[in-house]
Amino acid sequence: MANFTCSSISFLLLLVLLTIDMSHMAVEGKITVCEQPSNKYKGICLSDTNCETLCNSEGYTNGECEGFRRRCICTKPC
Repeated sequence: MANFTCSSISFLLLLVLLTIDMSHMAVEGKITVCEQPSNKYKGICLSDTNCETLCNSEGYTNGECEGFRRRCICTKPC
C-alpha cells in the first residue's frame, strides 16, 4: 500500500511540474500571445531585464522569468 501511495504522489507531482513549464498560448483580451522558452538564455532565470534583452534579440517583443524551474519565457503577438 505504501508503494502505491508513494508512486501516486510522485506521478501527480511530475504532472504538476510538466504542466507548469509547458509552453502554451495565452489569450489576453482579443490579442493572442505566443510563448516560447528562450533558446539563448542559459541557467536559472533571475533577471527579467536580461531575459527580455535576449528575447528581443530572438525576435520576440517581451520576456520574463517564469515557472518552478525559473526559465526565460519569450512572448510575442501571434
